[in-house]
Amino acid sequence: MTRTEMPVTSDNLQNFLRAYSNVFEHSPWMVERAWALRPYADGKALYAAFCHVLHSLTQEDQLRLIAAHPELADRAAIATGMTGDSIAEQASVGLDRLTAQEFDAFQTLNDAYRRAHGFPFIICARLYDKEGILAAMRQRLARSSEDELREAIGQISQICRFRLEMLLAG
Repeated sequence: MTRTEMPVTSDNLQNFLRAYSNVFEHSPWMVERAWALRPYADGKALYAAFCHVLHSLTQEDQLRLIAAHPELADRAAIATGMTGDSIAEQASVGLDRLTAQEFDAFQTLNDAYRRAHGFPFIICARLYDKEGILAAMRQRLARSSEDELREAIGQISQICRFRLEMLLAG
C-alpha cells in the first residue's frame, strides 16, 4: 500500500463512504466506524483502522458482516446484487466458469456449510484456485462454528486488504 492516488482520509463522511464503501461487502457501517478513527497517515494506517473495527466487533455484528457476503459461485447472488468486487474476485479464480459438476459441488458444500454454521462460507478467493477453495470448504465444514467465525473474520480482513490496495493503487 505504498501508492495512494486516492486520499486515505476525508473531512466529509459522505466522501469517505463513497470512496471506501466497497471495502466491506454491503457493509458501509463498517467504513463509517473506521472514519471515526481518522486521521490516517497512509494506506497502511487506514487498513489498520479497518482491522481495528473488524476485530472489535461484537459477535452479533460479526455475524451481520459475514451474512452480507454472497455464497460462492451463486448465480442468484450475481443477479440480485453481488458487488462488482465479489464478482471480479470470484471470476479471477474461475468460479464464473464452472462445469455442471463443479457448480453442483459448490452448491452442495455451500448448503452444508450454512446448515452446519449458520452463515456463508467466507474465503479470500484471490489467494486460492477453485480446487483449493473446494478443498478448504470440505476441510472447514467439520470445524466448530466458533472456529469458523474467527476464520471468516480473518478471511474478511484479507479481502479488505486486497480491495483497499486496489482502490489506493487507482
